[in-house]
Amino acid sequence: MSLALEVNNLTYKFSATDEPSLVDINLRIPWNTRTLVVGANGAGKSTLLKVLSGKHLCLDGSVLVNGIDPFSPQNTSEDGELLTNYLGTEWCHMSIINRDIGVLELLESIGLRYYKERGEFLCNILDIDVNWRMFKLSDGQKRRVQLAMGLLRPCKVLLIDEVTVDLDVVARKRLLKFLEHETMTRKCSVIYATHIFDGLAQWPNQLIHMRLGRIVDRLDCDKNLSFIEGNEQRVDVRYQGDDVVAVSVPKVDSLYPLAVRWLAKDPQETKETHV
Repeated sequence: MSLALEVNNLTYKFSATDEPSLVDINLRIPWNTRTLVVGANGAGKSTLLKVLSGKHLCLDGSVLVNGIDPFSPQNTSEDGELLTNYLGTEWCHMSIINRDIGVLELLESIGLRYYKERGEFLCNILDIDVNWRMFKLSDGQKRRVQLAMGLLRPCKVLLIDEVTVDLDVVARKRLLKFLEHETMTRKCSVIYATHIFDGLAQWPNQLIHMRLGRIVDRLDCDKNLSFIEGNEQRVDVRYQGDDVVAVSVPKVDSLYPLAVRWLAKDPQETKETHV
């Protein structure tokens, strides 16, 4: 059975003289799933997502998306969808977002006429007015435009690197619901790195904890995550060897208590952050 994403023995350095930013990463991401990646600043989350998207060339180990190397020239599947799509925070540094250009012009420039129904749906759930001018928008409105542009063309594996920080709670909730719908209605999977855990208790199928470039915890949320009544600070984690076999967290709509429990054990020093 094919996988959405398969990573074997991946170790990555930015240069020959650097310490590895990713160390011995092994991943199996099934189709129609949502994976949440947590970790302290500099833990390697962004680097991992960029390598998986083909933005950084991997020479040590292997990465396959839908059975295809994301570093190859072929970035479309047999049905014409993009193999991977990376949505990160770099967009906020691009000069175009501060120009006097219309949102409709931007969407049309990336193929709105081919994905008109999808584009209208995205504008609706993100509350975007296509008549907006970019230079007049708030940071949150600009972020919503970025998401609409990034999600306009369907892809097989969507890699999201903390792009919800500027969104209000309503826009963020609608976005998460859209991503859930995507993974349930077509052949795709989502990998999402974030520091914001509210509203995510029921969202992921898998939770991955990174520390200093390594995956140190994995949780199958569908099988091994349960919710308990009581103290919001109580988190119970049961291991079998190095594997997480059961987690109980307070019955709130957040994975924040578990994230704090995991990250509190991490050393304060982290790997140097690269872009």
